[in-house]
Formats: sequence, C-alpha cells, structure tokens
Amino acid sequence: MILLNGGSSAGKSGIVRCLQAVLPDPWLAFGIDALVDALPPRLREADGGIEFAADGGVHVGADFRTLEAAWMEGVAATARAGARVVVDDVFLGGAASQQRWRKALSGLAVLWVGVRCDPAVAAAREIARGDRARGMAAAQAGVVHDGVSYDLEVDTTRTESLACARAIAAHVG
Repeated sequence: MILLNGGSSAGKSGIVRCLQAVLPDPWLAFGIDALVDALPPRLREADGGIEFAADGGVHVGADFRTLEAAWMEGVAATARAGARVVVDDVFLGGAASQQRWRKALSGLAVLWVGVRCDPAVAAAREIARGDRARGMAAAQAGVVHDGVSYDLEVDTTRTESLACARAIAAHVG
C-alpha cells in the first residue's frame, strides 16, 4: 500500500495517475476528494460534516470523522483482501491524521509518502484549477506535514508528477 499525504493542489492526484501507469501491477486509487464527493450535501456544511470556508479553511465535524473512519477501514479491507492500493489524502490534523490511518492499516505494509510543494506554486495551481477555495493550498502546505513521519518525500514544486511517481515506484517492493 502507498499512502500519499500533501496539501491541496500539491500534485497528489497527478502522481497517483502516474503511479498507476508506471507500476507493473494494477493499483486501485482511493482519494479523500472522492470521500468528500460521496457525502450527502448536508454533511458538506459545518454541522458535523466538513465545511470549506471562503478563506480556504477546512472545518471537520464528528459525523465526517465517523464516515472517514469507516472509509479508512474499507480501504484497509481492500488492501487486506489482496488489492494493491494507493491513497491520496490531506492530513489536516498532521500526526493525528496519520495515527488514524496507522490504526486502520495495522498489520499492512505501507509506504508513507509526503508530497510537498512550495505554497506559492500550489496557490497558483489552485487558481488555475478553479475548483478550490482560494487560500486552501497555502493554508495546508505546511500543516499537513506537522509531526508526520514518512518513508519518502517528493517535492512537486519543480518536479513533474511522472518523475515523482518513478521515485516512489522505486521504493515499492
């Protein structure tokens, strides 16, 4: 299993697509964005769900955490059933987020990958994408890595997704 962590617009999704292309075996991709998209609209608000503020802040409630934990266990079950899995996540809680994953992934071999990107570059990507609240990329660029330990880190500031994916693939055994 490969777990990528990085802020919004850091380049995780591009790396995941490239990993699926360069790794010799099929890998399933699971991303936090897909979990958020799967939520009922009422949980995309502050009352217990996940709220994306106009300034780029993200506020997470108890109902979201419950569903996130179930999703993590489901991803882990997929890996335990024999599928190769790569996850694209944003550790809003830094080390606490990694700890939730460690609990779900107990007993599985995991390659922990930090995806870094200069906040100004990530902010420019955010604007170009047009589907994120401005300020999210800059706000998350550092905090998602606070207290998180990695096996490998890549930096997409000046390195293309394919080169990052190849570096990650070289560590997959």
